[in-house]
Amino acid sequence: MAEQDPSRGRLAIIAGSGYLPAYVAEAAQAAGEAPVVVALKGESDRSWDRFDHVELGIGDFAQLSGVFERYGVDRVVMSGAVRRRPEWRDIRPTLQILMKLPATIRTLLSGGDDKVLQMVIALIEGNGRRVIGAQDIAPNLLAEVGPIGALEPNQDDKADIRKAAEAADILGRLDVGQGAVSVGGRVVALEGPEGTDLMLGRVQQLRQDGRISRRRRGVLVKLCKPQQDIRADLPSIGVSTVQNAAKAGLAGIVVEAGRAFVLERTEVVAAANDSGLFVCGIDRGAGGWGIGL
Repeated sequence: MAEQDPSRGRLAIIAGSGYLPAYVAEAAQAAGEAPVVVALKGESDRSWDRFDHVELGIGDFAQLSGVFERYGVDRVVMSGAVRRRPEWRDIRPTLQILMKLPATIRTLLSGGDDKVLQMVIALIEGNGRRVIGAQDIAPNLLAEVGPIGALEPNQDDKADIRKAAEAADILGRLDVGQGAVSVGGRVVALEGPEGTDLMLGRVQQLRQDGRISRRRRGVLVKLCKPQQDIRADLPSIGVSTVQNAAKAGLAGIVVEAGRAFVLERTEVVAAANDSGLFVCGIDRGAGGWGIGL
């Protein structure tokens, strides 16, 4: 492992839950960085003993600013899931944020997730740091166009991909969620604040209750919101996504190539192949969502 360039500022990784922050930290270290991990209290679920790290409350901007100063941070990556947004009473502002506090509280109370993330990015960059995307540190995590694994969608699956992609695109424009499920050409589930796994649980229950076809399998599509700042909250899938899609009786999972992460890729491929599911990436810019595989 290369040593950190002493003339360069350090990278801070703001870590929520899931595998992504760990992948980013390891990729940064392998590239010669000495990352500082800011583990969000009540969210981060990994051990950070191998890295310089601190634990902070999700709205503690004053302490965060102090961490940036103490470690000489000049770049920041926001990674991992955050299950709850801070309440206004959780915010510990810097003087600069104090001047913007009314607008900050309004965004937290009424803004969608994308609005909140844009606000957080602006606050961090207003503090003199540059926010970069996890994909800038670990580009190998991004999905590519085409199948990831042994199986490919058939013609019925492609019709479901188109329908679910249209729904996910509309949902994203409304800043509500990133995922949708189509079964037999009918959208049966849209992702809300509960997240992908719980949405798939609803599909499983609907299937068991006979509310959706048991014969037609269906597809989950996850897309980046069209207006989203791609430096934060790109869609991601992992082994749990495959397992829950299989329980829901789906034929496959589709994500947006270049703007979605495939975590635990080797394990995802193995789980998908074992479950008889396809996993593939599609291109938003191509005609028909780039699914002419």
